[in-house]
Amino acid sequence: MYHSMRRSRQQLSEQETIKILENATSGVLALFDADDYTYALPISYVYHGNEIYFHSASSGHKIEAIKYHQKVSFCVVAQDKIVPEKFTTFFKSAIVFGTIEIIEDEAEKRKAIECLSKKYSPHETEERTQQEIDRFWKQLTMLKLNIEKISGKQSIELV
Repeated sequence: MYHSMRRSRQQLSEQETIKILENATSGVLALFDADDYTYALPISYVYHGNEIYFHSASSGHKIEAIKYHQKVSFCVVAQDKIVPEKFTTFFKSAIVFGTIEIIEDEAEKRKAIECLSKKYSPHETEERTQQEIDRFWKQLTMLKLNIEKISGKQSIELV
């Protein structure tokens, strides 16, 4: 069940929230592991077509947690300006809720890594990008967050 935002005046529109997801370079992915702990990790990502893609190693804590429990949240902070004289911060952020999966389909996996590559290496040639993808293809794992809910918030001072 998703909660409504208590301070609704601070809620960003869906378009503003998506803009944050499109432009930020990293976020924090929160998972739940088999030891009943939350596991939150900073991670690079790309927002594409109402889904979020991540790359990963093929094993480790993150993969174990995903196999245990697929519901996740993902947070991106677009702005965090400390204003000491006001004892506050001027912030903008986005939070995503949904389910995460390991991409098994080869075509979808390639599409996901190509989107990620374009975001982080936009000036590379298509040929060079494909060479790098092919070089790491066997050990590459791609993850997809299927978005169920997104919400964005900003500090009251920015309203």
